[in-house]
Amino acid sequence: MAEVIMETNAGDICGMEERGVLSFKGVPYGAPTGGKRRFLLPQPVEPWTGVRYAGDFGPVCPQTGALVDESRPYSVVRSDGHTRIWPQSENCLVLNVWTPGTKDGGKRPVLVWLHGRGHTGGAGSETMYHGANLARRGNVVVITINHRLNVFGYLHLADIAGETYAGSGIVGELDIVLALEWVRANVENFGGDANNVTIFGESVGGGKVSTLLAMPSAKGLFHRAVVQSGPGLRGVPAKDASEFAEQLLAKLGIRANEIDKLQQVPAQQLLDTVGALSSEGVAARLSPVVDGNYLPANPFDPVAAPTAAEVPLMIGCNRDENALFSARDPRRRRLTEEELRERLKPTLGEHMDRIIGVYKKTRPEATPWDLYIGIQSERTRRSSILLGERKAASGPAPVFQYLFMYQSDFLGGLFKASHAMEIPFVFDNTDDVGMTGERPDKHEMAETMSETWVAFARNGDPNNPTIPKWEPFSADHRATMLFDVPNHQEIDPFREELDAWEGM
Repeated sequence: MAEVIMETNAGDICGMEERGVLSFKGVPYGAPTGGKRRFLLPQPVEPWTGVRYAGDFGPVCPQTGALVDESRPYSVVRSDGHTRIWPQSENCLVLNVWTPGTKDGGKRPVLVWLHGRGHTGGAGSETMYHGANLARRGNVVVITINHRLNVFGYLHLADIAGETYAGSGIVGELDIVLALEWVRANVENFGGDANNVTIFGESVGGGKVSTLLAMPSAKGLFHRAVVQSGPGLRGVPAKDASEFAEQLLAKLGIRANEIDKLQQVPAQQLLDTVGALSSEGVAARLSPVVDGNYLPANPFDPVAAPTAAEVPLMIGCNRDENALFSARDPRRRRLTEEELRERLKPTLGEHMDRIIGVYKKTRPEATPWDLYIGIQSERTRRSSILLGERKAASGPAPVFQYLFMYQSDFLGGLFKASHAMEIPFVFDNTDDVGMTGERPDKHEMAETMSETWVAFARNGDPNNPTIPKWEPFSADHRATMLFDVPNHQEIDPFREELDAWEGM
């Protein structure tokens, strides 16, 4: 592999050629955030001398779960692809860049990916997020990032410990703002256009996109946005976040006037204490806090934040979101009608007969398992539509709504069109991610998804030769692109199913 030296505003880095493009990994964009810097606002990275190695991914924020599990089960690797177990560190403000060319005046669209796995886990280095194929196919710059998560990124201490900790309940998002400032300062050298930046993310990554649309400090740092299966309507109320912080401090035996001791607690002990509280039934309110300053109000409730008005948005979800979360259910594909009703009654209550009846009518071939997946998947779609309506009503920038319908044949179709299924298609990484299956048309689907995302990033309009005409979405004109083979647009698809939820 040929080495490539590139200049940044903090120092030189050495990347390499990868899959026909240039890659630079583990590039620091912020100063360390551990020790006395824990919970505080992020600061720019300190300059270095010499050439810094940028040929491998950097550390991930301390976390629990599959991404850092040394005994990661084969089933995870088989479905998600081979992702190495990266070191954990609070010094995790790093990003990765894939670009077709550097210092060539390319003015390429820039796509900045915000990862999922809740606000408590994940990293920009997961296999399905690798940006080489998308950068090469679309002639774009692709960037993925790591930032603070969990208690390190979202513990709201401002109302307990004062101004020093202002923003502590949303520093995970402020890290992303700092990364976008790095993009603005450096991306021209990497062949990108700082005036054409798209942020996109899936699951909680979509929630991060939603939140950034409402943050004044992020305004102007990006110009288009994509929310994939992660509509973020609301943040955490500051009062609720403070109550959780007080419970955490009590569990650790730290008084409010001893808050500095919290910066000395080992990272793993903090994670373990959060886990212990959760096991006791305490809701861990560790996601962006509506603090009235960095996040002035809920992003999209009751209306869209004014900072979102001029940003074109593409938003949607997958037809069978819940299939991913139910894949290990011991009753999968064997659920009985009686079990279906027993499971749904706590959620649907007196509406259960009506809602199940509608779904049986609209999906006559569905088994009780299919109905369970379908009904449990609708919250994400309903919220995506609601966000899209409020965004469309907020200003002149267009909204484009989609529904990903492509069903993978992986494990006999167990995953269907599940949560996260669209990601490897968008990144054109279907050959690296087992859950996409072996259907002969999967590469056609990958071409459609990646070309559509690139078109939106380039023009603020997703229309391109791989799809039929896609019209903007509004409450009065619910144009929706159904991604499948073939793709087609419908106006207000599956309306009868959505209507069944009225009053819920």
